[in-house]
Amino acid sequence: MRASVSSPPRLHSPFIHRPVSFTPSSSRLRSPAAASYPRIKAEVDTNTVVAISVGVASVALGIGIPVFYETQIDNAAKRENTQPCFPCNGTGAQKCRLCVGSGNVTVELGGGEKEVSNCINCDGAGSLTCTTCQGSGLQPRYLDRREFKDDD
Repeated sequence: MRASVSSPPRLHSPFIHRPVSFTPSSSRLRSPAAASYPRIKAEVDTNTVVAISVGVASVALGIGIPVFYETQIDNAAKRENTQPCFPCNGTGAQKCRLCVGSGNVTVELGGGEKEVSNCINCDGAGSLTCTTCQGSGLQPRYLDRREFKDDD
């Protein structure tokens, strides 16, 4: 009676063009040039391409935007600021809104009487320190006006 030799198991996959067969280790001792590897076919549809593109773009923007702002901040720090402040025209002081720059507030009492007193907003000076430039007279740059805090 003759013993039948069974063939080695074969692996089938939709991603592999040629089925991979498992052979005993003794037959693997052939030359390396004779050994062939299975080719993997990758079917990529447009949705996959779009998803990968969006992911790469998101990562690039997530890294690129903070780097851009850091370089702009560094470049702005190197340049001298000579632009006069817009609200105070470079004086560093703004006219008091309560007394309209006079330093006195007139209150009309009943019976036609008037009472004049020092302005409580500017203490009678008629002007206040400019809140935009903090009295420097120079227009702050956009990023200089922002205070970045790490809340972690």
